[in-house]
Amino acid sequence: MRLFTAVLPPAAAVAELTAALAPLRRLPGAQDLRWTVAGGWHLTLAFLGEVPDGVRPELDERLARAARRHDPLTLRLAGGGHFGGSALWIGAEGDLPALSHLAASVQAAGRRAGVPHDAERHAFRAHLTLARVPRSTTVPLRPFADALAAFRGSPWTVGTLALVASVLPSSGVPGEQPRYDTVATWPLGRTPGPGGGPAPTDG
Repeated sequence: MRLFTAVLPPAAAVAELTAALAPLRRLPGAQDLRWTVAGGWHLTLAFLGEVPDGVRPELDERLARAARRHDPLTLRLAGGGHFGGSALWIGAEGDLPALSHLAASVQAAGRRAGVPHDAERHAFRAHLTLARVPRSTTVPLRPFADALAAFRGSPWTVGTLALVASVLPSSGVPGEQPRYDTVATWPLGRTPGPGGGPAPTDG
């Protein structure tokens, strides 16, 4: 399976962002962009690439362990930007140092589980991809990013780490996008043990 770890925005954050994007979809060139589907919106923490089935049990255990080591954190979607002329994104504000630390932990968990290391090699930047520019098209993304500059969504508590499968298109229909299926989740922080005390450690 082609897997990555991510933070998934809650329904309220998705609804706010959907409303904020409505004016952008009327800007010149918007019809030529390949807009991502709201149901698949996510903030990638670490891309793991193709993960053999035999590695999954060890990977899942190490990701669960990593999640337990990090407390829930607060984020909100905010601002806008673009990667060159290829992708438009919305950024995030809040506990970004904690989010970056979580991203580093799950990348390390993948390496220790024996995942063939196809992970992102550039510095972590919290973002949610909104649209991509097809290779055969040239659309200036600056006006779209500028239109998002003042956007500030409502804060929410990130309490879950998600493992997501990216299912690549197979129909051959131009413009078809990958499908994202959440295959596992783990709560951040330690689950209280019996009587409300701390859960047992990993030893």
